[in-house]
Amino acid sequence: MNPSRRLLYALAALLCLGLLLGTAAALDSTVPSAIRTAWWGLLLCLGLVATLDALHLCRLPSPEVRRVLAGNLALGRWHDVQLEIRHPLARAMRAEIFDHVPVGVEMQALPQQLLLPARQFCQLSYRLQPTRRGHFHFEHCEIRLFSPLGLWRERRLVPLKSQTRVYPDFTQLHGAPLMAVDRWLSRLGVRQQPRRGLGMDFHQLRGFQDGDTLRQIDWKATARNRTPIVREYQDDRDQQILLMLDCGRRMRSQDGPLMHFDHALNASLLLGYVALRQGDALGLYTFATKQRRFFAPAKGQTQLNTLLNGVYDLVNTQRPADFTLAINDVLALQKRRALVIIISNLRDEDDEQLLGAVQRLSRRHRVLVVSLREPVLDRLRQQPVKTFQQALDYCGTLDYLNARGKLHEQLVTHGIPVLDARPHELGPVLISRYLAWKKGGVL
Repeated sequence: MNPSRRLLYALAALLCLGLLLGTAAALDSTVPSAIRTAWWGLLLCLGLVATLDALHLCRLPSPEVRRVLAGNLALGRWHDVQLEIRHPLARAMRAEIFDHVPVGVEMQALPQQLLLPARQFCQLSYRLQPTRRGHFHFEHCEIRLFSPLGLWRERRLVPLKSQTRVYPDFTQLHGAPLMAVDRWLSRLGVRQQPRRGLGMDFHQLRGFQDGDTLRQIDWKATARNRTPIVREYQDDRDQQILLMLDCGRRMRSQDGPLMHFDHALNASLLLGYVALRQGDALGLYTFATKQRRFFAPAKGQTQLNTLLNGVYDLVNTQRPADFTLAINDVLALQKRRALVIIISNLRDEDDEQLLGAVQRLSRRHRVLVVSLREPVLDRLRQQPVKTFQQALDYCGTLDYLNARGKLHEQLVTHGIPVLDARPHELGPVLISRYLAWKKGGVL
């Protein structure tokens, strides 16, 4: 409990009056005794009233509080939280509410002052934004009560336990089932490449349309129906995709509010959604973590929920990426041929060890190496050079990019495709490459 501004102002006024009386006495000025008596009377009255007001505040019961919080939140998005407060006394009371949010969550519109109506419920809302994924626990809500005369205020912690999970920002996919997949992918900026040839699975027979080739005509069905009938094919829907996600220190670079690791995780889930919609099986393997996680490739939209629940609390570490160990582990776990996509940030220190490990993996699987590029490198390379420090930055950037480009060229020369992309563009670019390979029949 501590005094309010009202009590402090009253004490300050009495103190100033006492200083004036003391100064007058020191200067041998005549001060009526009635004034001194009145000053002591005011001081004693204020002390008595403040004591009674404090005792009354101590006896007040704490209001009942209930928090309405969603069980699942999206990373980096603002969400509304409701607090319902019930005051048990027969008269209204003023209070200040502050909710204790866990570390890793930002908030707006707190604290708030409100008048609690007598024996009724009142409601307030505030906004919070998770800045990292994981499992979060809310423990307390702080209520600051004011005494009836407003001379004191007391801070009380009300136990109010809640918990929620913060998932990657995947909310844009919830509306995808309501529209055609092609339209949705076009809205995201994904380009679907025209297919080459017809070496895919048979789908159905249909009437001849403009653009069909003579190779597609089914002559027996045409003879029976006495009208041109063509064979329609669909993409192979029995392919395996395994994402290898680097969770080490090289993925800690920041791009806007998110790190490269979060961009890579969002892109992985985005690709997984599209691949599962296409009928393929999707799996995930993490490396450079305290304990690796492996989800075997599986089909169906339930696999996406499995992945979300399995990686929502995944964090990147300070560990270096050991590609040799990770690829040996994948070769032991994934027996069936699959498209293995390695998502990392290739650096100039990656040498023959990386090349040897990826080549060994490519003997059994189709491999795509995805390397994230820091946007700051592009800005440093494009900005005009006017000072000596800018010249040093420019030369250092070119040297780093050249070494990085040589590593990419070395992988491509040995038959390992490399996708170099900026983090915020990774999702659409990765899906474009996947669809191009799928329609081209190279998976």
